[in-house]
Amino acid sequence: MNIQAKKKIEPVITTEMIESLSENDLSDLCEITETTIEAGGGFGWIKCPPRQTLERYWYGVLMVPERHLMVARMDGVICGAVQISEPSRHNQAQSFAVNVLANFVAPWARGHNIGMQLMQTAENLAVEKGYALMQLDVRETQKTAIDIYESLGYERWGENPHYAYIDGKFIKGFYYNKMIHPMGS
Repeated sequence: MNIQAKKKIEPVITTEMIESLSENDLSDLCEITETTIEAGGGFGWIKCPPRQTLERYWYGVLMVPERHLMVARMDGVICGAVQISEPSRHNQAQSFAVNVLANFVAPWARGHNIGMQLMQTAENLAVEKGYALMQLDVRETQKTAIDIYESLGYERWGENPHYAYIDGKFIKGFYYNKMIHPMGS
Protein backbone atom coordinates (compact mmCIF):
# COMPACT_ATOMS: atom_id res chain seq x y z
CA MET A 1 0.00 0.00 0.00
CA ASN A 2 1.45 3.34 -1.07
CA ILE A 3 0.61 6.20 1.25
CA GLN A 4 1.71 9.59 0.02
CA ALA A 5 2.23 12.44 2.42
CA LYS A 6 -0.23 15.25 1.90
CA LYS A 7 1.40 18.37 0.58
CA LYS A 8 0.64 21.57 2.40
CA ILE A 9 -1.06 23.92 -0.01
CA GLU A 10 0.42 27.39 0.33
CA PRO A 11 -1.92 30.35 -0.10
CA VAL A 12 -1.50 32.63 -3.10
CA ILE A 13 -0.36 36.07 -1.92
CA THR A 14 -0.54 39.11 -4.19
CA THR A 15 -0.14 42.85 -3.67
CA GLU A 16 -1.64 45.67 -5.69
CA MET A 17 -2.48 49.34 -5.63
CA ILE A 18 -6.18 50.09 -5.18
CA GLU A 19 -7.82 53.05 -6.89
CA SER A 20 -11.46 52.12 -6.27
CA LEU A 21 -13.25 49.83 -3.84
CA SER A 22 -15.77 47.15 -4.67
CA GLU A 23 -18.27 46.25 -1.96
CA ASN A 24 -16.29 43.06 -1.23
CA ASP A 25 -13.01 44.97 -0.96
CA LEU A 26 -14.57 47.54 1.37
CA SER A 27 -16.02 44.77 3.51
CA ASP A 28 -12.64 42.98 3.62
CA LEU A 29 -10.82 46.20 4.58
CA CYS A 30 -13.28 47.01 7.35
CA GLU A 31 -13.17 43.47 8.70
CA ILE A 32 -9.38 43.27 8.83
CA THR A 33 -9.19 46.77 10.29
CA GLU A 34 -11.51 45.67 13.09
CA THR A 35 -9.59 42.46 13.82
CA THR A 36 -6.27 44.32 13.75
CA ILE A 37 -7.51 46.99 16.17
CA GLU A 38 -8.90 44.29 18.49
CA ALA A 39 -5.49 42.56 18.40
CA GLY A 40 -3.74 45.80 19.46
CA GLY A 41 -2.74 47.00 15.99
CA GLY A 42 -2.22 50.59 15.02
CA PHE A 43 -4.30 53.20 13.20
CA GLY A 44 -4.35 55.25 16.38
CA TRP A 45 -7.63 53.58 17.29
CA ILE A 46 -7.70 51.69 20.58
CA LYS A 47 -11.31 50.55 20.27
CA CYS A 48 -13.09 49.73 17.03
CA PRO A 49 -15.18 52.57 15.68
CA PRO A 50 -18.59 51.84 14.13
CA ARG A 51 -18.49 50.13 10.72
CA GLN A 52 -19.83 53.28 9.05
CA THR A 53 -16.81 55.23 10.34
CA LEU A 54 -14.44 52.62 8.90
CA GLU A 55 -16.22 52.70 5.56
CA ARG A 56 -15.91 56.50 5.43
CA TYR A 57 -12.25 56.23 6.40
CA TRP A 58 -11.41 53.82 3.54
CA TYR A 59 -13.40 55.78 0.98
CA GLY A 60 -11.68 58.93 2.23
CA VAL A 61 -8.23 57.43 1.73
CA LEU A 62 -9.00 57.03 -1.97
CA MET A 63 -10.23 60.61 -2.28
CA VAL A 64 -6.93 62.19 -1.19
CA PRO A 65 -4.81 62.72 -4.33
CA GLU A 66 -1.52 62.48 -2.43
CA ARG A 67 -2.41 59.19 -0.74
CA HIS A 68 -1.97 55.74 -2.28
CA LEU A 69 -3.48 52.52 -0.93
CA MET A 70 -1.84 49.16 -1.56
CA VAL A 71 -3.38 45.92 -0.38
CA ALA A 72 -2.28 42.32 -0.01
CA ARG A 73 -4.62 39.51 -0.90
CA MET A 74 -4.49 35.94 0.32
CA ASP A 75 -6.32 33.69 -2.11
CA GLY A 76 -8.16 36.77 -3.40
CA VAL A 77 -9.26 38.14 0.00
CA ILE A 78 -7.74 41.40 1.26
CA CYS A 79 -5.60 40.55 4.27
CA GLY A 80 -3.37 43.59 4.71
CA ALA A 81 -2.82 47.17 3.61
CA VAL A 82 -0.31 49.98 3.55
CA GLN A 83 -0.59 53.59 2.49
CA ILE A 84 1.99 56.06 1.34
CA SER A 85 1.38 59.76 1.58
CA GLU A 86 3.15 62.14 -0.76
CA PRO A 87 4.15 65.60 0.48
CA SER A 88 1.80 68.44 -0.34
CA ARG A 89 2.66 70.29 -3.53
CA HIS A 90 3.68 73.45 -1.67
CA ASN A 91 6.26 71.59 0.45
CA GLN A 92 9.21 71.87 -1.91
CA ALA A 93 11.79 71.36 0.85
CA GLN A 94 10.47 67.85 1.57
CA SER A 95 9.38 66.96 -1.95
CA PHE A 96 11.77 63.99 -2.01
CA ALA A 97 10.08 62.00 0.80
CA VAL A 98 6.92 59.96 1.33
CA ASN A 99 5.38 58.79 4.59
CA VAL A 100 4.21 55.24 5.27
CA LEU A 101 0.82 55.13 7.00
CA ALA A 102 -1.56 52.48 8.33
CA ASN A 103 0.60 49.46 7.53
CA PHE A 104 -0.98 46.27 8.87
CA VAL A 105 -1.72 42.60 8.26
CA ALA A 106 -4.80 40.89 9.67
CA PRO A 107 -3.97 38.54 12.56
CA TRP A 108 -5.30 35.51 10.67
CA ALA A 109 -2.91 36.17 7.75
CA ARG A 110 0.32 36.70 9.66
CA GLY A 111 3.32 34.43 9.19
CA HIS A 112 3.38 34.57 5.37
CA ASN A 113 5.77 37.57 4.89
CA ILE A 114 2.84 39.72 3.81
CA GLY A 115 4.04 42.78 5.76
CA MET A 116 7.37 42.62 3.98
CA GLN A 117 5.68 42.24 0.58
CA LEU A 118 3.47 45.24 1.29
CA MET A 119 6.47 47.38 2.23
CA GLN A 120 8.33 46.32 -0.92
CA THR A 121 5.26 47.20 -3.01
CA ALA A 122 5.10 50.61 -1.31
CA GLU A 123 8.82 51.19 -1.91
CA ASN A 124 8.47 50.25 -5.58
CA LEU A 125 5.60 52.71 -6.02
CA ALA A 126 7.55 55.47 -4.27
CA VAL A 127 10.60 54.89 -6.51
CA GLU A 128 8.35 54.81 -9.58
CA LYS A 129 6.94 58.20 -8.54
CA GLY A 130 10.46 59.60 -8.16
CA TYR A 131 10.85 59.71 -4.37
CA ALA A 132 14.16 59.12 -2.63
CA LEU A 133 13.18 58.65 1.02
CA MET A 134 10.51 56.75 2.92
CA GLN A 135 9.68 57.65 6.53
CA LEU A 136 7.48 56.00 9.11
CA ASP A 137 6.72 55.78 12.80
CA VAL A 138 5.63 52.83 14.90
CA ARG A 139 4.72 51.98 18.49
CA GLU A 140 7.41 50.14 20.42
CA THR A 141 4.86 47.36 21.02
CA GLN A 142 4.65 46.53 17.30
CA LYS A 143 7.68 44.23 17.43
CA THR A 144 6.97 42.29 14.24
CA ALA A 145 6.60 45.51 12.25
CA ILE A 146 9.84 46.84 13.73
CA ASP A 147 11.62 43.61 12.74
CA ILE A 148 10.30 43.94 9.18
CA TYR A 149 11.35 47.59 8.87
CA GLU A 150 14.82 46.93 10.22
CA SER A 151 15.29 43.84 8.02
CA LEU A 152 14.42 46.01 4.99
CA GLY A 153 17.10 48.54 5.93
CA TYR A 154 15.05 51.21 7.67
CA GLU A 155 17.13 53.14 10.19
CA ARG A 156 15.74 54.23 13.53
CA TRP A 157 16.60 57.88 13.96
CA GLY A 158 14.52 58.87 16.94
CA GLU A 159 11.97 58.03 19.56
CA ASN A 160 9.14 59.71 21.40
CA PRO A 161 8.54 58.51 24.98
CA HIS A 162 4.95 59.82 24.80
CA TYR A 163 3.98 58.54 21.35
CA ALA A 164 0.67 56.92 22.38
CA TYR A 165 -1.47 56.71 25.51
CA ILE A 166 -3.11 53.30 25.96
CA ASP A 167 -4.73 51.72 29.02
CA GLY A 168 -3.54 54.49 31.32
CA LYS A 169 0.11 54.51 30.29
CA PHE A 170 2.36 56.09 27.70
CA ILE A 171 3.80 53.93 24.93
CA LYS A 172 7.07 54.86 23.28
CA GLY A 173 7.20 55.36 19.51
CA PHE A 174 10.08 54.96 17.09
CA TYR A 175 10.83 56.94 13.92
CA TYR A 176 12.46 55.32 10.90
CA ASN A 177 13.55 56.28 7.42
CA LYS A 178 15.24 54.68 4.41
CA MET A 179 16.82 56.07 1.28
CA ILE A 180 15.15 54.11 -1.51
CA HIS A 181 16.64 55.97 -4.46
CA PRO A 182 19.68 58.24 -4.82
CA MET A 183 18.95 61.95 -4.76
CA GLY A 184 19.27 63.70 -8.12
CA SER A 185 18.92 60.50 -10.14
